[in-house]
Amino acid sequence: MSRPVDALFQPFTLNGLRLPNRIVMAPMTRWHSPEGVPGADVAAYYRRRAANDCGLIITEGTTVDHPVASYSVRVPQFHGDALPAWRRVVEEVHDVGGKIMPQLWHVGISRHPSQQYPNKHLPSVSPSGLFLPDKRAVAPPASQEEIRGVTEAFARAALAARELGFDGVAIHGAHGYLFDQFFWAPINRRDDEYGGDLAGRTRFAVETLQAIRREVGADFPLMFRISQWKEQDYTAKLARTPEELGELLQVLAAAGVDAFDGSQRRYWEPEFAGSTLNLAGWAKRLTGKPAMTVGSVGLSKELVTRGDQALGQHAEVANIDKLIDRLEAGEFDLVAVGRALLADHEWARKVREQRFDELRPYSPQVLESLF
Repeated sequence: MSRPVDALFQPFTLNGLRLPNRIVMAPMTRWHSPEGVPGADVAAYYRRRAANDCGLIITEGTTVDHPVASYSVRVPQFHGDALPAWRRVVEEVHDVGGKIMPQLWHVGISRHPSQQYPNKHLPSVSPSGLFLPDKRAVAPPASQEEIRGVTEAFARAALAARELGFDGVAIHGAHGYLFDQFFWAPINRRDDEYGGDLAGRTRFAVETLQAIRREVGADFPLMFRISQWKEQDYTAKLARTPEELGELLQVLAAAGVDAFDGSQRRYWEPEFAGSTLNLAGWAKRLTGKPAMTVGSVGLSKELVTRGDQALGQHAEVANIDKLIDRLEAGEFDLVAVGRALLADHEWARKVREQRFDELRPYSPQVLESLF
């Protein structure tokens, strides 16, 4: 590092929620919640990051109350017996002055037969039963009744988040999971009101966001994760031009989104030719809403996933001077840190204190001992 880091440690307010700085713990699936219930170790895991100057915690994806929302019995749920456990997580984070939101999730067609997940006898929910374009359907298309059931499950979960004391809620609408499956035209082949043109492909998300707003009110911060890439196709694109992206995001913003989480595998890559703006930068420019960038922040290599484990590659500590330049320029408002915060729960504090030589590299082989 060769420049001041002050921009990362300026306060920020999101729909009434005052954050002490711009550093956010990115949501990262861990598979450490047996039978879907987060234990004391999960609460301690988030507490450690909050206690070391992480301005906001967004939890790992936690699945809503729908029979086929999850793809692992080790992924935390956000209903039933899991809710008292999540209250403990909130209390632990708040006890050290932290802020926290759950990321609410439905995996859609991304369940795989090799994985252990609840209700394996039931078919996955998806727009058209397709996991990839030009492949044979592996499940029947979701009925309109099923779609409405998922919407209601997200609304119940968001209300539970507010009642449990969370500081807002984040919705996973990216990476080829359920909302993204509806957005992605090549696998949404529906000819009813939930498919076809952009209005149809966004209807499920819009109705869900509106239902959430009815439950939590206008003053509860609501973030929405978007991405171009999918777990099943890193090169996929929802939008080929800024105009196409703007049409999508403006619809979501109007439905109640307070901020967009623009997920990239490498935050420094431009989203469209002719501009250096990344996905978060375009989200902010096109909607006027706050935006958060994410993607290999503080590390030299991007994430690679295989099966149900986020393996990645060994990655060295990387300079973030250019990230700070972009933040100072106002391209985005928040910076989500993922694997660097897995490897080093003191990452934010070390950066604030400019102890850069003490930052830890990321290594999948030693993650268990570092959580």
